[in-house]
Amino acid sequence: MAAVSQAAPSVGRPPRIVAIPIRHWGRWISAAIIVFVLFALLWSLWHNPHVDVTTIRQNLFAHYVLRGVVVTIELTIIAMVIGLVGGVLLAVMRLSPNPVLKTVAWAYIWFFRGTPILVQILFWGFAGALYPKIFVGLPFTGIVFAHAATSRLIGAFMAAILALGLNEAAYAAELVRAGIISVDRGQYEAAHSLGMSGGLTMRLIVLPQAMRVIIPPMGTRPSPCSRPRRLSL
Repeated sequence: MAAVSQAAPSVGRPPRIVAIPIRHWGRWISAAIIVFVLFALLWSLWHNPHVDVTTIRQNLFAHYVLRGVVVTIELTIIAMVIGLVGGVLLAVMRLSPNPVLKTVAWAYIWFFRGTPILVQILFWGFAGALYPKIFVGLPFTGIVFAHAATSRLIGAFMAAILALGLNEAAYAAELVRAGIISVDRGQYEAAHSLGMSGGLTMRLIVLPQAMRVIIPPMGTRPSPCSRPRRLSL
């Protein structure tokens, strides 16, 4: 809103309107108070005698700290790739008319979204206590083609990848499913009228259009420890 005042009219012309913007002093005062409080908190923290600023400066860019940053980035990228691929598969299964695929996808999403991520990391980290050996063979026959110790196959890094990737897939599945549902049904009918199969329609027609709904929320997700939403079959 702005206050409006009229200047003296001139001959043959309508009166000129002079718009005077309203000064929002409350906004500026509240912003100044917030900035001052934040600055005071940072100043008191930095000059706190119980905080060793010298040690922080020496170790901020230490080798092990930078190595931890690199490992974090690696885990993030790998988990996002696994989550995106697994999320697409789970979303397609959730939308499938096959009741078995639909139920399995629902159970997977319900379990991994309802279990805290820390519990999942601990489970994969100590999977060797439950299954000391992992083998490939024919079940119920005793025929084994290959086997290895679980602790050798699933180390700390692999356990983190499995936990984060599988958990991310459960969250990504709902985002992908929402994006697929947002595509108009006429797109499916038009693709089928051209003789395109269901897989080809999903890959070339539906998913590219669904990306505009999938990508924005993909970078943000609720806390794994929060209460999951109730999913319906």
